[in-house]
Amino acid sequence: MADSKRIAILATDGFEQSELMEPRAKLREAGFEVDVIAPSAGEIRGWKGKDWGDSVPVDRSLEQANADDYAALVLPGGVINPDNLRREEKAVEFVRAFDRAGKPLAAICHGPWLLVESGAAKGREVTSWPSVRTDLENAGARWKDAEVVTDGHLITSRKPDDIPAFTRAVIDAVS
Repeated sequence: MADSKRIAILATDGFEQSELMEPRAKLREAGFEVDVIAPSAGEIRGWKGKDWGDSVPVDRSLEQANADDYAALVLPGGVINPDNLRREEKAVEFVRAFDRAGKPLAAICHGPWLLVESGAAKGREVTSWPSVRTDLENAGARWKDAEVVTDGHLITSRKPDDIPAFTRAVIDAVS
């Protein structure tokens, strides 16, 4: 059974640094325990601007993680991060587990690529970084240009400027 105060962030090398670090900090400030989940144990490295950013420790590998243990899942963007994760079947299945359970599933920027790959975008209203729009529409989603779009348990945002509203939507969905 999910701990209502525990949230997973799924990422790998190349995550947009602000889209992992800022929500993680705000979620922790709000009293949530936040685990960074990645394909492998150790550390993952962010992308900041036009170069590699800071590293973040991985709390659990995908092998160790169980969606049943979490109340929500956050998917940061960056181009490299979701493009690599959508080729990892365990990552895609982790996303599907949250969707099947109807748990808050939040993706920002390029993170919605994982919603496309998992099938979670089909029939839903979403937003994303503009270049992901066609992929989402081809997957059967209805794209909207908005700071935050919530459709049932799905929460999506466009870019780093949307992080405050995105994080508030996640907190509201889990509280």
